Amino acid sequence: MSSGESFYIATPIFYVNDVPHIGHAYTEVAADVLARWHRQRGDDTWLLTGTDEHGQKILRTAVANNTTPKAWADELVESAWKPLLKTIDIANDDFIRTTEERHEEGVKRFMQKLYDDGFIYQGEFEGHYCVGCEEYKQPSDLIEGTGEYAGQQVCAIHSKPVEVLKETNYFFRMSDFEKPLLDLYEQRPDFVQPESVRNEIVQFVKQGLRDLSISRASFDWGIQVPWDDKHVVYVWFDALLNYITAIGYGVDDEQFERRWPAVQLIGKDIARFHAVIWPAMLMAAGLPVPQRVFGHGWLLVGGEKMSKSKLTGIAPQQITDTFGSDAFRYYFMRAIHFGQDGSFSWEDLAARYQAELANGFGNLASRVIAMVGRYFDGKVPAIGERTPADDEIRRIAQEATDAADKAIDQFMIHEALAEIWKLVDALNGYITEQEPWVLAKNEETRDRLATVLATAVHGLGALAVLLSPVIPNATQKLWSALGGEGEVREVRITDAPLWFGSGTITPLEGTLFPRIEHEASGAA
Repeated sequence: MSSGESFYIATPIFYVNDVPHIGHAYTEVAADVLARWHRQRGDDTWLLTGTDEHGQKILRTAVANNTTPKAWADELVESAWKPLLKTIDIANDDFIRTTEERHEEGVKRFMQKLYDDGFIYQGEFEGHYCVGCEEYKQPSDLIEGTGEYAGQQVCAIHSKPVEVLKETNYFFRMSDFEKPLLDLYEQRPDFVQPESVRNEIVQFVKQGLRDLSISRASFDWGIQVPWDDKHVVYVWFDALLNYITAIGYGVDDEQFERRWPAVQLIGKDIARFHAVIWPAMLMAAGLPVPQRVFGHGWLLVGGEKMSKSKLTGIAPQQITDTFGSDAFRYYFMRAIHFGQDGSFSWEDLAARYQAELANGFGNLASRVIAMVGRYFDGKVPAIGERTPADDEIRRIAQEATDAADKAIDQFMIHEALAEIWKLVDALNGYITEQEPWVLAKNEETRDRLATVLATAVHGLGALAVLLSPVIPNATQKLWSALGGEGEVREVRITDAPLWFGSGTITPLEGTLFPRIEHEASGAA
């Protein structure tokens, strides 16, 4: 992707029936890292996130808590969901709530168009409904219950009984889009990624698509169907539209044209909605389908997918209070192969924090800055005659930049970090090998000392730029100490290997990644 292109990335909007856990934060951080990288590449970038606030589950949760659905949603958005973005340093451009007028009006506009064009009709429906998923379940999605639910059919995801519902609803003619969808998957193999999710989606559609029930008349917490006020819009049909209502669908054509289509970053468990229902809806409305749907893996804790009901949910603050937001962001982007399931453990987090961030990167920065201060009074020396070892650092800086940029285009965030870390390791090896503290003892080797430290400063500057999308606080701190001008996030990613310092270094205030007492690391 050449610089200056539009890059619109959207997270799923999160359901406000409960507070966020690290699974939600994981998706947010991944989208934010991709958006920050593209911004630093010079692309016209937009990051959208938000909350999904309609549906039966929210209504029941609110009633159980003696409040109204709107009051419940308002409270959770302000006390939990928006603060989450600050906790983990998300630089989103917009935050949409499905209870906002701009969204409700957009949904009605979209529904009316589909109805007028004959894609929506009324019919009888009977099916197994899971309130947890807000979805009618296929027989293959149900399993035999155990324990208190023995002898009942339960949802495979929530392990709770489904409800048999019979209603007169409005239906979307989704079956009309079976062939267009299969053609789309074939013509654009990277439309759904990764491969495992793509294969599952293709198989699902090949089994045949049924028309989709898109309204409910049994409760009223939702957006009214524009031509029939006895019905509210099915929560998924309403929620998916946030990606276009947020960028001016039907009211701001210029903004819509500039942004759409989006990259949809989602958890793989909601891939069917985003890779089947959503593109079918867009095709029906005559709009372009998303640029890409990427379904990342689950975060597992103790081998189980995280959930509040199973008490495996961990609040992001439990981690950030001890390790800080940079370490949170780095750990989840580095430790997990993006696209596959990954396991979280406190031990692994503590070990990586110590080895990679504190010792690997933080210690490198502290040593180099301290030596420039000690041996050259904080003035970055000029590079003298270069040796192959010095050139190798330059080569690795350039290679890491190119390889990481390529990996980001493939959504391989973990790979991009592994490439950048080659420069961290190379610089540590370079300092050990060149022994600047030995060179400093002899006036005859002062020129060599100057070249070694200038090369190390240059490498650190490249790292500050490259790691800025992932660890924004530490890199800004380092950038300022190196005498970098302005904000490091405003430096072009491609310019990372070209930076040679401004001439003056100021001591780091403390270390980039302070030592954490071992007991604290398992505090949760």
